[in-house]
Amino acid sequence: MTDTRKINPLLKSGLELGPIVLFFVAYLWLKDRVFTIGGSEYEGFILVTAGFIPVILLSTLLLWRLTGHLSKMQIVTAVLVTVFGGLSVWLNDDRFFKMKPTLIYLIFGGLLGIGLLRGQSWLKHVMEGMMPLDHEGWMKLTRRLCAFFFALALANEVIWRTQSTEIWVYFKTFGLTAALFIFFMAQSRLFRDHALDTSKPET
Repeated sequence: MTDTRKINPLLKSGLELGPIVLFFVAYLWLKDRVFTIGGSEYEGFILVTAGFIPVILLSTLLLWRLTGHLSKMQIVTAVLVTVFGGLSVWLNDDRFFKMKPTLIYLIFGGLLGIGLLRGQSWLKHVMEGMMPLDHEGWMKLTRRLCAFFFALALANEVIWRTQSTEIWVYFKTFGLTAALFIFFMAQSRLFRDHALDTSKPET
């Protein structure tokens, strides 16, 4: 996956965000309906989850074919959607799918934490081309993002365990996305203070 190719940014964004948008629209359409399949009743949420699995796998495959590259987060997300979405459909239990964001954020927060314990910023290896920072800047950003991922995992657990499915869907679709956007916007001072001078070799 090292032969990275550039594609139209709108196409890339569509493949990354399209499955989430389709999931949200399909949920709004089917949320109040119950379907009987093979003698068992399935709520609309379960059927939407079943449809989301092939959609996310197809979009991930297309991204790989078009760009020649997949991030670790994209791979882990596709795997967890398949495993936990599949469990929700198979067991007719929406709790497994709702746990997925928690596990994603725990995995990435844990990986960043392991790197920090080793005195390293593993985030740098993933995002270095996007944000040229000095070593101190990468360490600060990694510590903050590690804590932020754990906070998102906790927030997801609180929401899905205490609120309705509809509220959780809104939280997953808009809340988590907005939180990530706000987090990186809030790091503008860090990006400014620790911007790497590309004219000098990093020490």
